[in-house]
Amino acid sequence: MSTIATIVDAANQSGQLSHGMHILLVYTLLALAPAMLVLCTSFTRILVVLAFLRQALGVPTIPPNTVLIPLTMLLTLLSMGPVLDDVYARAVAPAMDGKITPLVAYQEAAKPLREFMLRNTKEGDLLVLGKAAKLGPFRSLDEVPLRLIIPGFALSELRTAFRMGFTIFMTFLTVDLVVAGLLSALGLMMVPPMSVSLPLKLLLFVMVDGWTLICSSLISSVH
Repeated sequence: MSTIATIVDAANQSGQLSHGMHILLVYTLLALAPAMLVLCTSFTRILVVLAFLRQALGVPTIPPNTVLIPLTMLLTLLSMGPVLDDVYARAVAPAMDGKITPLVAYQEAAKPLREFMLRNTKEGDLLVLGKAAKLGPFRSLDEVPLRLIIPGFALSELRTAFRMGFTIFMTFLTVDLVVAGLLSALGLMMVPPMSVSLPLKLLLFVMVDGWTLICSSLISSVH
């Protein structure tokens, strides 16, 4: 993102982008696309929570990453639908029609993403990171640069994901403790509690339609 900011600053000073700068900006955006997907959307929150869910269930490799990551991408598109629609309407469509330049398209596309990240970022994270990077103080959120918003948003997403993961873990830990207590009371000390609690947790998870509940909660948690 700092590379793009440098290009944009240079273009603002000159008033226009040369053909070479156009190509450089496009290739920079393509190179940063995977990082932007992870750090500027709800992808991190969803993936971390689903990974916690696998661990809590006791099946750390099921579903495999080849299923979990595409599912995370689809859920990210659903949760980010209004933001992506806004980006398309304000930046992508006009740029494809030749109504605005790539520079203006980048600036317009950054506005909805910026608003989304600020809505889901704790002010405390911005203050701590800004102080560490010796940025600020800022009179309003409009003055906060993207290079500060993005890591602040990522930290806030990790915090939210860990809170949701903790709730999931405690739910399944209760089942483990109940099973361990029952086996101990029945004198079945040689029976591994996991051999009983694992199928029980899977049965309960299927009965309550756990995947639908978790996925719908993740989508609705993004605002």
